[in-house]
Amino acid sequence: MKRKASIIVVNWNGKRYLEECLSSLLAQTYSHREIILVDNGSHDGSAGFVAERFPQVQIIKNGENLGFAAGNNAAIRVAQGDYIITLNNDTRAEPDWLEELVRVVETDPRIGMCASKMLFYHHTGVLNSTGISLDVAGIAWDRRGGERDDGCEREPIEVFGPCAGAALYRREMLDEVGLFDEDFFAYHEDVDLAWRARSRGWRCMYNPQAVVYHVHSGTGMEGSAFKNRLLGRNKIWTIVKNYPSPHIFLYLSLIAFYDLAAVFYSLLKRGDASPLQGRLASLGLLPEMLRKRRQIQRKRTSSEFPWFSPLVDPITMLRRYERFQSFVTSRGRYV
Repeated sequence: MKRKASIIVVNWNGKRYLEECLSSLLAQTYSHREIILVDNGSHDGSAGFVAERFPQVQIIKNGENLGFAAGNNAAIRVAQGDYIITLNNDTRAEPDWLEELVRVVETDPRIGMCASKMLFYHHTGVLNSTGISLDVAGIAWDRRGGERDDGCEREPIEVFGPCAGAALYRREMLDEVGLFDEDFFAYHEDVDLAWRARSRGWRCMYNPQAVVYHVHSGTGMEGSAFKNRLLGRNKIWTIVKNYPSPHIFLYLSLIAFYDLAAVFYSLLKRGDASPLQGRLASLGLLPEMLRKRRQIQRKRTSSEFPWFSPLVDPITMLRRYERFQSFVTSRGRYV
């Protein structure tokens, strides 16, 4: 008998995306599923539209924007599925997307996560994400983001973690390691969850046959000061919570160098102080993050270092970032 899958879509003023997103979910070939929309206090009529147009979809209405982490957690707590699937609202999934995610996870009971092939919606030949990559400097990014979809990866391969914009999580894994950290609000909560799961010996696979098209930050204000502050703050929290000892002390100077370089680049190149503001804001909850760190490190059973990506020089890293951003902010052809 098929195990049930619960697909969760967190929405904040994304009504313009919901017709295509939810229609693609109702067309999934994996039929043993439920769909839950979490509306985070939208004022564009999203909840009413879904109730009328998609009566099959369960709706959770929040009175305010609780963020991506808390929004997903609210749905996970009421979901009936053995598999929890998180999906951004600005996406369209291929009909066999869910079936492909489930197929890979069911090959090994220790596979607790599965990443999708996320393609840019307006550049369908370009990869948005094939999971999360993480290096020893604590820098996380969308694996192969901004690269051409050349078809070189056809079979499932192991990666550090999934981008929660289109991810499957095994219920048993979440019961063991916990849900998304709601202090994060949004961004890096998937890196944190994947790192916690990895520290307990759970695996993550990427299935290139599970395809989703993603507008990318359709409702997330790409490049905004708000997003940049959260990214800066949450990066620090992710490292504080999860980077294992003694490695964090061995690599601390490297972590600090790359992080300060990113802050100075933003200040000098773009005149943007929001990444620095985010890092300073991280200090406010630092004692709480250290408390969480002690809990995580006590329960650690596995090393994640075999799954860390090689560290590249700052120039190569900058080029990778700028290449990715060119597809986030444009709608032209691949260049």
